[in-house]
Amino acid sequence: MTSTTLTPARSGTVRSLARLLPFVGEALPRLIAGTIASLLSNIVALVIPQVLRGIVDGPIQSKDQTALIWAVSLVLLLGVSEAALFRMRRVFALVPTTRIEARMRNALYRKLQDLPVSFHDRWASGQLLSRSMTDLGLIRRWLAFGIILLTVNLTTIVIGFVFLISISWILGVVFVVCSTPLWIFSYLFEAKYSSIARLSQDQSGDLATAVEESVHGIRVLKAFGRGRYSLDKFAERAEELRRTEIAKARAIGGIWLWIIVVPDVTFAIALFSGVVLAVNDQLSVGSLVAFFATAMVLRFPVDSIGFLLSMTFDARTATDRFFEVLDSENTILDPADPVEIASPKGRLVFENVHFRYQDAPDGQRDLLDGIDLAVEAGETMAIIGLTGSGKTTLTALATRLYDVTGGRVTIDGVDVRDLSRESLRTHIAMAFEEATLFSASVRENVLMGRPDASDDDLASALSIAQADFVYDLPHGLETTIGEEGLSLSGGQRQRLALARAVAAHPEILVLDDPLSALDVDTERQVEEALRSVLQRTTALVVAHRPSTVALADRVALLEDGRITAIGTHSELLATSDHYRFVISSLDADGEMLTTDGKGATR
Repeated sequence: MTSTTLTPARSGTVRSLARLLPFVGEALPRLIAGTIASLLSNIVALVIPQVLRGIVDGPIQSKDQTALIWAVSLVLLLGVSEAALFRMRRVFALVPTTRIEARMRNALYRKLQDLPVSFHDRWASGQLLSRSMTDLGLIRRWLAFGIILLTVNLTTIVIGFVFLISISWILGVVFVVCSTPLWIFSYLFEAKYSSIARLSQDQSGDLATAVEESVHGIRVLKAFGRGRYSLDKFAERAEELRRTEIAKARAIGGIWLWIIVVPDVTFAIALFSGVVLAVNDQLSVGSLVAFFATAMVLRFPVDSIGFLLSMTFDARTATDRFFEVLDSENTILDPADPVEIASPKGRLVFENVHFRYQDAPDGQRDLLDGIDLAVEAGETMAIIGLTGSGKTTLTALATRLYDVTGGRVTIDGVDVRDLSRESLRTHIAMAFEEATLFSASVRENVLMGRPDASDDDLASALSIAQADFVYDLPHGLETTIGEEGLSLSGGQRQRLALARAVAAHPEILVLDDPLSALDVDTERQVEEALRSVLQRTTALVVAHRPSTVALADRVALLEDGRITAIGTHSELLATSDHYRFVISSLDADGEMLTTDGKGATR
């Protein structure tokens, strides 16, 4: 499994972030209102120095106390208005952006549910987790804070420069010219920072994957005493991320150096020039005060450019990573005009089926290389073959977990690709060897394929799977199973997974060695109970034990990606050397023994 996908060609920041507009939707008017409120707040702040100029040149020089009181009251009113408008920005922007984040997270989850298994084979779960949590959090903060302040502060700087020039065009020109290097370095900052930000977010995803794998595999790590090894591997990845974060911090520090130094130098030059102009009576004291008061108002907008740019580039990278998933092609889609099976009987047929994985080397033979197999309605067909012969892959094609690369699979004569996926998966239920349970109640786990099933159906499914142990759990059927069911034994998990398949009441039941973790007595009891189900259901069973073969009406022998023999267990024992070899290669626990390449087991 790869940790990341290939990064597409880097598009412009504006173009990337513009892709968020469909998710912004109805929140856009409120975000615009928040932007306007914030801009008005800054404009009010720029007006205050102009009032101060009037105070200094007017009431203070003329010593008019009445006019001074009114002027000070005006400054107070403007200050209160500035604070109120600033508050409105938060009111307008905060709640809508949380809803945008929720919509994006739901869209991502919906896409992940829709994408085929082959996508999840290639992507590390930590990368998907970091996109659904960290990246979407970055985007939300940028929408609520970054884009608004960046727009407002840039506009404020332009308006402020106009005010400065209106007060004194000489000082204004000095201020603009001395500030020019800041804009140049801000532009150059993007190219350097964007690549580092992307690397940092990808490495965070890899680190999340490492944590997840360690937590899920904690029993193995402890059992084999590999905790130190796992810690060393984690520390190595954490160190890579730390170095990247330091490089990221240095890039930010570089732009901050210019953001701090350039305005200070500009202030010094402007102050010297302003004093010279005031001494020569080319500028009033009030205008000089207003100029530097305005410049001080502009200090935060100018200083904020650095972190707002870094936030914007972080949001751009997060947006690219988000849309990498949403843009992923789904190769297993519903047909434009899906058909329905009017009276399903459950006849399952593989017609000249070929399959190869996407990453299979060119020239390599197909894993399934021309499978022809018909499972009649109500029949139980066992699939048997050596490890790696393609048994599990064959069963996955019936439910379109993967699509055939050649030939077709039909149910009652209808190509499974002509059915909607939802409809197809109401006709087929699967129980896997690796039983996966969810952090939900026993009832929810068992009735996942048929939530509207009755209590009698639930009880029957549990009884068939010999899963009556659930009634002894602390809260019975309502007991919440821990993450992936790890609080249960392997056999208990497999029995619940089997009950889930049985409770779905499908026309076709696909069992991929779902009894491998059971002891001999429990397996015998399950097999006896299963016979009643198999009498009324078409079943395709992957057999890893001789006892499982005994459940089948017929057996198909899979060899090198092809069905080489079909018949009853007795017929194949009498006619097929390879079948006898496969049967003899199964140990008492159902595991395939290794061979020496000459047909002898070891």
